[in-house]
Amino acid sequence: MKVALLSPIAWRTPPRHYGPWERVVSLLAEGLVQRGIDVTLFATGDSQTSGRLQYICPFPYEEDPNIDPKVWEAMHIAHLFEQAHRFDLIHNNYDFMPLSYSRLVNTPMVTTIHGFSSSKILPIYREYNRNNYYVSISNSDRSPELDYLATVYHGIDLKEFTLIEQPEDYLLYFGRIHPDKGTADAIKIARQYGAKLYIAGIIQDKDYYNIQVAPYVDNQNVFYLGSVGPAQRQQLLGNAYALLHPIHFDEPFGLSVVESMACGTPVIAFNRGSMPEVINNGHTGFLVNNVDEACEKLGLITELDRVKCRQWVEDRFSQERMVDDYIAVYKQILAR
Repeated sequence: MKVALLSPIAWRTPPRHYGPWERVVSLLAEGLVQRGIDVTLFATGDSQTSGRLQYICPFPYEEDPNIDPKVWEAMHIAHLFEQAHRFDLIHNNYDFMPLSYSRLVNTPMVTTIHGFSSSKILPIYREYNRNNYYVSISNSDRSPELDYLATVYHGIDLKEFTLIEQPEDYLLYFGRIHPDKGTADAIKIARQYGAKLYIAGIIQDKDYYNIQVAPYVDNQNVFYLGSVGPAQRQQLLGNAYALLHPIHFDEPFGLSVVESMACGTPVIAFNRGSMPEVINNGHTGFLVNNVDEACEKLGLITELDRVKCRQWVEDRFSQERMVDDYIAVYKQILAR
């Protein structure tokens, strides 16, 4: 089986720091290669893979201001489709744009929908619904207007995350600094509960950061660490008393939530989107509706078993399980 994996070019595959889609594609590519599948990864030129690497964009556009995203995205997608005949299957992890190329080739394509940025992008998914295969990353992130072949939860490399059974006393916010992610609410929770808060993530909304986050960063009670890499990520997640995830949107999945539980750290999350699928409520964390409920549940964190948090992830969100699920999807498509 020859598979072309199309990764985004916003960040390197795998990412140096931030880049959730790129991280998932990298883990999938490496897992498929280990299973003996012929994988060609279409990503940035500085990407790393055990399979074959094909690229036209040398560096991620988020890291090089000289790269115009629209120009290089178009060339990146075209670079794959111009050689589509070489593959048995195309696996699109690049949102909706590759759909517009899919009728020009005979090679079947499966698209993992990593979330809908807004309802405005639904028309293209509807248009190509009969000509493509769609995979959702959670049952909650499905549109009733589309047909899906499967739901495949993201998997993580469990070797990158160590169980820590005796944490420190700080709380952690790990994600984009953006209203959707509820950074300001994490600060409110920490202040109301009376605990230190570490904030890690890229600043995606500068006005939001400057107005609702920066005034509280005093490096005594609230600390902003910037975007952190894999080594620091493990230590931050594993040593936290709890991860705060007070989202204000219907999150499609939530990699940081799974990574936290893999370290044994329970999660307090607002009950939206995929959170009821990702968190075992009352066992690996708590689903809450507001700041007050979050503070109340923080007092119960010590009653949760950090070993069981790890086991929950091992059973449901491993790289190996994700790879198995995608191989099953590929076989189902090729059998048709």
